[in-house]
Amino acid sequence: MAADSSDDTLNIQQEIRLGRSYTLADAIGQEAGDFMKGASPVPRLVVAKHEAQQALKEALVDGPGALHRVLEQWLADDDARLSRHLKHPAEAVKDLLASVLRSPETLYELVRQTDVTWGQLYDSRPHFQQPGQPPHPDDEYTHASVRDTLRHCLACLNTPSSIELSDTEEA
Repeated sequence: MAADSSDDTLNIQQEIRLGRSYTLADAIGQEAGDFMKGASPVPRLVVAKHEAQQALKEALVDGPGALHRVLEQWLADDDARLSRHLKHPAEAVKDLLASVLRSPETLYELVRQTDVTWGQLYDSRPHFQQPGQPPHPDDEYTHASVRDTLRHCLACLNTPSSIELSDTEEA
């Protein structure tokens, strides 16, 4: 009886197929079943971008949040840097921080963009520090404070986590 039921199902499926035309979409649908087998449907660059942003979030200490937003945007906009570090996206963050710390002009631009973002976040007039000038007393992000924050973040990224330390101590 079960064999009759499966034969009936096969006959019905065959009749349905005979009644309709075979399209390119049908061919793709039949062949695509195994196409993504074992692979992530999310492109590797998107995954790397997310992992780099997560590494930045975990390592950067930024109470007001404006510096984090600007650095996150710089990372998101720099596909070339992320592409060089697809296997280890935290290295892209380290590379970005090191390049900012190496170039005073880039640091000044980062601080300027961070001040603008801070002003937008808190609906306040930002204080822009000019190179070689002392900062305004109420300036949340100065050249020196951002430089120190970036150095601390880079040190955190370069220091193995406590989980990795405990694993190596046991071995």
